[in-house]
Amino acid sequence: MADRRTQLVTRVRGMLSEALGATRHRLADADAELAAARDRLARVQRAAAAVPEKVGAQRDRRLAEIDARHTARIAELARRAVDAARREAPGAASADWARWTVTPAGRGETPGAARVGTVRIPGAEPVPALVPLLDAGHVHLSGAGADGGAAVVPALLLRSLGRADPGAVRLFGYDPEHLGGGLAGFAPLGTAGLLTFVGPGGLGRLLDDLVEQIRRINETVLAGEYRSLRELAAATGRRPEPWRVAVLLGGDELSRHERGQLDRVVRTGAACGVHLVIRGVPVPDDPTVTRVVVGPDGARMGGPPGLPVTLDPPPPATLVTETCRQVAARVNAGPPPAPFTDLLPPPEQMWREDSSTGLTAPIGEGPHGRPVLLNLGDYPPHALIGGPSGTGKTNLIFAWIGALASRYSPAELEFYLLDFKEGVSFARFAQGRRDPSWLPHMRLVGINVNTDREFGLALLRFLAEELRRRADAAKKHEVTKLAELRAVDPTGHWPRIVAVVDEFQALLAGRDVVAREAADLLEDLARRGRSQGIHLVLASQDVRGIEALWGRPALVAQFTLRIALPKALRILAERNDAAQSLPRHHAVVNAESGLVEGNEVARIPSASDWDAWSELQHRLWRMRPADAKPARLFDGDAIPRLADAPDFRALTPPEGDGVPRTPVALLGEIIDVQARSAALRLPRAPGRNLAVLGTRVDEACAVLDAAARSLARQHRPGTARYSIACLDPDADPAARELYADLADDAAWYDDETVPELMAETAAALDRPGTPATPHYLLLYAVDAAAGRLAARVGGRTGLEHLRRILHDGPERRTHVLAWWRGVARMRVDLGGPAARTDQIGAWVALDVQGGELGSSLYPGSGGPDWYPRPWRGLFFDRAAHRTGQVIIPYGPSA
Repeated sequence: MADRRTQLVTRVRGMLSEALGATRHRLADADAELAAARDRLARVQRAAAAVPEKVGAQRDRRLAEIDARHTARIAELARRAVDAARREAPGAASADWARWTVTPAGRGETPGAARVGTVRIPGAEPVPALVPLLDAGHVHLSGAGADGGAAVVPALLLRSLGRADPGAVRLFGYDPEHLGGGLAGFAPLGTAGLLTFVGPGGLGRLLDDLVEQIRRINETVLAGEYRSLRELAAATGRRPEPWRVAVLLGGDELSRHERGQLDRVVRTGAACGVHLVIRGVPVPDDPTVTRVVVGPDGARMGGPPGLPVTLDPPPPATLVTETCRQVAARVNAGPPPAPFTDLLPPPEQMWREDSSTGLTAPIGEGPHGRPVLLNLGDYPPHALIGGPSGTGKTNLIFAWIGALASRYSPAELEFYLLDFKEGVSFARFAQGRRDPSWLPHMRLVGINVNTDREFGLALLRFLAEELRRRADAAKKHEVTKLAELRAVDPTGHWPRIVAVVDEFQALLAGRDVVAREAADLLEDLARRGRSQGIHLVLASQDVRGIEALWGRPALVAQFTLRIALPKALRILAERNDAAQSLPRHHAVVNAESGLVEGNEVARIPSASDWDAWSELQHRLWRMRPADAKPARLFDGDAIPRLADAPDFRALTPPEGDGVPRTPVALLGEIIDVQARSAALRLPRAPGRNLAVLGTRVDEACAVLDAAARSLARQHRPGTARYSIACLDPDADPAARELYADLADDAAWYDDETVPELMAETAAALDRPGTPATPHYLLLYAVDAAAGRLAARVGGRTGLEHLRRILHDGPERRTHVLAWWRGVARMRVDLGGPAARTDQIGAWVALDVQGGELGSSLYPGSGGPDWYPRPWRGLFFDRAAHRTGQVIIPYGPSA
């Protein structure tokens, strides 16, 4: 029992000992944890004490970064705002007055906003404060310090004037308190009609007029196609109306009518370019109204509370007046011409038009910005252009040709141009040394033809022949009009033809045969040409003295399209004086025979400048068909060369050693539409000889030289003989050159040996058979050998031998081409005044009056209607002509 108790006690004691040990161990762990916790607490307390300092430093750094970014952002936004303001209001719209100058907006741009002051932003560049005005809205000034805003009015007006083309801004001033004194600096504009002052009591009329302008622009200019003039200008690049700015500076309380009209202008004016700058007159709220409120503490712009603005000082008075003087001077000088490109279609649309029913092209811009069209067709068929020298007649013709040529291809349209005044303006349409291009539509260009009226007559004859050809084709196909002919004969070549004759009165001047025939041909072409697509455009500086035209009312009536340039006379109807008040670069276009109700005013672009035209011509030239040929250029001041003559180049010798069936001697260039040569056929027939008559050595030598060289081109070496007798020392160089070029086929004779030539040649005529080798006698100044030829050789005188050669030689292939220095001298050599001249079958008269040629050389009585002029001759061939041909001798062959 005791053991069990002892054991139990021992066990208890052991357990208690173990429990005590465990407790002590846990206590030690708890103390350790307590120490660690206290250490952590101390560290946390130390860390917590450091947090406010770190947070404050971090907060300060973050606030500094935000502040710096904000400042940089403000500066960047301010810089962008300045750049945007400069783009929106560049140059004169925002420049400081010290650097201010007129800088008109570009074509198609709108001046828009203008600067009235600056917005000050701390730490940033001042930003221009802009108010929208032209094509944008209205400006209203108010406030207790409104007088302080007086600088805004002249600043806005001057900046608007500086950003617009001269004359594009018109001002209307209503200043009843100061009677216009508030706008005194702008007074110089009044001399050009750009400033109108309205006196007290005139506000109602001013507002009525502005409302009427708005109505008219909406009805006739915008016409439902555009919502505003700004949209129209952006789409077309043209602005047909000026800006109208009404400046209202105070006054009595508005009446009910005035209030209603003012409200209408506020609502609808900006779209039509009608604007208000108002001070002292209340206006209704509207999105188009920008308000500038001036108070004791400064100015604010926009709706309440408004943007604080520092207003600019007023512009210097001298700057205002000088600018206005310059603008007025430019306007009084007349508007500049519009760009030539305004008349042209886009490049991808060139040559897309069809001319079957007519030709239509713009000639310029009308008062409302719409193109003014010129039509040529069945009605109107022909045009008459008039205007004094310097008013732009040639420029108008260039503009019209360019507008047509860019729309119609050469298969649809051909031009024939003739200029009777001195000058080479039309030469650019043909191929030249300076520019190898040409206008593909051009078939003929005649320049410097003021002394060659025959060339104008030749053009009319050519057109008459073309009219006959077309009429025959129409009759064959049983149609009457060109459009119908083209429909039934699509493979034929039937373009419309436009013939332009500048200074056409020269062609009709005088009472000679040229004027009479030209007037008859004009009347026939004007009457019948319309149906076959042949149109005449006649231009003149002054038509008062053209009896041949105005004496034919039936002819004048065909020219229903009239174009009158400034100060033109008698182009329009008698009581139509619209041309007398035209500004420069404008024309009255009238398709109603000049009646007042047909007037349209067009602003004509500048087209006669070389660079302006050259770009278009080169573009069209590159588009030309592969078989296109340059236009025929006839220059009345130029001397043609034989080597360039197409007929000369076409001459070739026959095959083998034979002779030409009918040799042809070329004498000069015919004054004709085609570059044809005057040709003398030399068959074996009586009278096939040539006489050159006159005292002009160079011209006579040129005729004989061309004849000999053209004959030599038809003969192979050794198959023809050329006997050259030069009896005038002045002709010796030309004759010697010809002799040298003809080489072994030529023989030389002078005044001592010429009798032998006559005797030998006459003797050869008695030989039996027909000579195989032609013999050409080229006699220079043969009348100078009259003394030598009077001597007898072989029983006869040299003159008798010459007469026999002239009479019998052609049938024996012997032809005389001789120069006599006068008709009387030739008659003496032929046997006297009563001698027959049948053996002279052809002649070229140089400085010989028509009356000297008489009936023996020319059919009829009195001789031909011929008046000599330098380097021209009259050629007549009994076997081929009814009337003489005016020719131009060929120049030196080299």
